[in-house]
Amino acid sequence: MKKRLKKKILFLFLILIGINFTDYSISASKTKQVSFNVLLITIDTIRPDRLSCYSTKYLQTPRIEALAAQGVVFDRAFAHNPTTLPSHTNILLGTTPLHHGVHDNSKFIVAEDFITLAEYLKSKGYSTGAFVGAFPLDSRFGLIQGFDVYDDFYPSRPSSAFIYAERKAEKVILAALGWLQKQKNKWFSWIHLWDPHVPYLPPEPFKSKFNDDLYSGEVAYVDSELGKIFDHLKRNDLMENTLIILTGDHGESLGEHGELTHSYFAYNSTLGAPLIIVGPGVNAVRIDEYVAHIDIFPTICDILGIEKLPSLQGVSLLPLIKGKKIKKRAIYFESLYAYYNRGWAPLRGFIEDRKKFIESHITEFYNLEDDFNEEINLTHKTNLEKYQKKLKKIEEELSSLRKAQNLKKIDRKAREKLRSLGYIVSPVPLLKKKYGPEDDLKTLLPLQKKLDRASILSKEGREEDSIRLLNEIIRNDKYFASAYTQLSEIYTSQGKTEEAIKTMEEGYINNPKNYEIISTYGTLLVEEWKLDKGIEVLQKGISLFNFDPEIWHYLGVAYGRKGEYQKAIEHYRKALSLDSTDAVIFNNFGGLYLSIFLRTKKLEARSQAIEYFKKAIELDPDLASAYNGLGGVYKIMGKIDDAISCWEKSLELNPNYDFPVYNLGVAYLEKGKKAQALKYLKKYLAIKNDTLTIEERRKIEALIQRCK
Repeated sequence: MKKRLKKKILFLFLILIGINFTDYSISASKTKQVSFNVLLITIDTIRPDRLSCYSTKYLQTPRIEALAAQGVVFDRAFAHNPTTLPSHTNILLGTTPLHHGVHDNSKFIVAEDFITLAEYLKSKGYSTGAFVGAFPLDSRFGLIQGFDVYDDFYPSRPSSAFIYAERKAEKVILAALGWLQKQKNKWFSWIHLWDPHVPYLPPEPFKSKFNDDLYSGEVAYVDSELGKIFDHLKRNDLMENTLIILTGDHGESLGEHGELTHSYFAYNSTLGAPLIIVGPGVNAVRIDEYVAHIDIFPTICDILGIEKLPSLQGVSLLPLIKGKKIKKRAIYFESLYAYYNRGWAPLRGFIEDRKKFIESHITEFYNLEDDFNEEINLTHKTNLEKYQKKLKKIEEELSSLRKAQNLKKIDRKAREKLRSLGYIVSPVPLLKKKYGPEDDLKTLLPLQKKLDRASILSKEGREEDSIRLLNEIIRNDKYFASAYTQLSEIYTSQGKTEEAIKTMEEGYINNPKNYEIISTYGTLLVEEWKLDKGIEVLQKGISLFNFDPEIWHYLGVAYGRKGEYQKAIEHYRKALSLDSTDAVIFNNFGGLYLSIFLRTKKLEARSQAIEYFKKAIELDPDLASAYNGLGGVYKIMGKIDDAISCWEKSLELNPNYDFPVYNLGVAYLEKGKKAQALKYLKKYLAIKNDTLTIEERRKIEALIQRCK
């Protein structure tokens, strides 16, 4: 509560002092405020050339093209990061990562001190709702600020390793429509669609139609689903008073410059983004001026006729829309995924006067007017010192606005929590003070491509080939954390848990301060019941970084398995304080209380178990283990039919889930329904196969004999 009060006071102060760093300021006293709704649509990983309003080479996107025909299409819009969380933070804060401090997915949180677009519009009387498609934008990372509803109810865990948990566009759209239909007054809605992101898995008929280009199939699917939103606006006469902004967080390389996807380099294939603005008073026009994500926030302010926040680093695009000019400026960009995750050389740069300077150890310079695809590096013809000095100046200016000085005077304690107006929420590899050509991303690209190739081979079922490549990576670079974690995951999927543990132990020895290694190794040890060692490793992780709910969660699991219930409860509670929407944590917490009840017979523990299992199901209706656990509680209570119903639902969700199969066999046998019991007990034997001990197999066979 104190944080929120301080933030509110700070918010009012910034407005009162009237500092503005944008080029076109429209004050509330001079511009009439209007009550347009605002709809922000962000499509993840979308190349402009896959939308037919930009290019018809690959496919038609009729719904987005029809929208674009009603408003402004910016032909040259740029992201500042080729990764999801930083890019959306740039959009929703109107500032660059140099200012807000969010440079990569998962390792950063948007500090509460910053004022988001949602918070600002909420202060102007807007209802606010966000509907996101995948884990990188989970509420835990801070963009929830200012939203009345932040709907991030994708599955609790990804469908397979090394991809993010996500939900399809149709589910995001359905949730958004449900909220929009309830709105009576002006609203701001942000809809984020993840689907063009890898893996490219469009549903039918798009999968068949684009069988040779599944990425385009994903885009076609997203276009179709967005039509539902546009149709809703038309049916309810909302198009006339709704400002719509459609953009992408970044693009996709698709092999250009040797990069398969995104987040590694910062070429235009991943920095380029579509930007379409449609709304009342916005005429249909195409604009080829270079613009950027941080320009969206001030543009919305100007179109709505509300004052712009002093903190905004972008410029309003309304003058361009009205046929005027804006002041020339540099557009800063960075790509720091490999820097923060590998310890490789950082990559930063800027675009100005249609020229692009990329600073890494091996510098690059391009004339985008003649070479937008960045095929001809002109460093040999360029005064690089001039551009290096310019980049340094840009970094200093964007990192040290007067806002930072004023904030220190207003709220010293709040400032002490932050570093560079943002704070790292997980540690990074040990970074070098000086980088050489051996650390440049272009030099290290073969290793990155080998990792990508290993991932693809694994997904194709060619696990031995994947293992070979991953071992080659580790031999070449013992600090490459992702190679260890991917190799361990393959061994685990093969049932070779000892090999998996050995791999992570090697990674831990070579990388004792790498959080990715520590968290993966610690959770694997707990899963394999090596509890004391698992607790030791996870505690090391907490000493490095204590904001990850998963590490607290697994410590809770470990202490619960050791029978140290009070410690387990404390760690589960800490995990939920960091993420109150994780269904798996609630499910396992329910399992802990069930264990406590079985040992103590305390009814309070039984009630807690029911509550947490039900909460897990509410958060993730597809979580089979939660239904299995709830069935177990009902069985103990003598509610056998309710138990059977839960176990059947669990089995419907996961047909090869062994626990509900066994539970159903025993339950039906107790009810005297021997034929059904026999079916489930035989299925249990088939599922467990050679993993059962002799004693366990004899027990099941004895139950089967009772069914005959």
